[in-house]
Amino acid sequence: MANGFEIIEFSDEWAKDFAALNYDWIEKFFEVEKHDSEILDDPKTWVIDPGGQIFMAIADGKAAGTVAMIPASDGVLELTKMAVAPAFQGRGMGSKLIEACVEFAKSYGANSVFLESHTKLTAALMLYRKYDFTEVPGDPNSLYSRADIRMQLDL
Repeated sequence: MANGFEIIEFSDEWAKDFAALNYDWIEKFFEVEKHDSEILDDPKTWVIDPGGQIFMAIADGKAAGTVAMIPASDGVLELTKMAVAPAFQGRGMGSKLIEACVEFAKSYGANSVFLESHTKLTAALMLYRKYDFTEVPGDPNSLYSRADIRMQLDL
């Protein structure tokens, strides 16, 4: 257990924590959108059943961070719903969550991973760049009105 936490794969017992961690940060910076609620309120249908995965960062038996990987199209995964509770930020949790995503993408056989974010989330963007995500043109059909940057990692 590095830095006092571990990264585990999702199970139903963590569903409420997955939702709560994400609702907290979304409501702090933006407004919750329809697609947020769909994923957060029913992660099994939207993430797990299509072949994706959710990773949870667990510290002292409690959910401290999370991220989801959702199949988007053939060979492409979306990294989404990444959140680390404020009390746990700065401990390397985000890095370990990204590393779990990259390993998952490789084992999945993905060619690339994309994410949508917002330019005011500077710490998140720095983290994504650290792992070689680069800015690509945005998706005009994005399901998130708040998304003003799209980044991609080619594998």
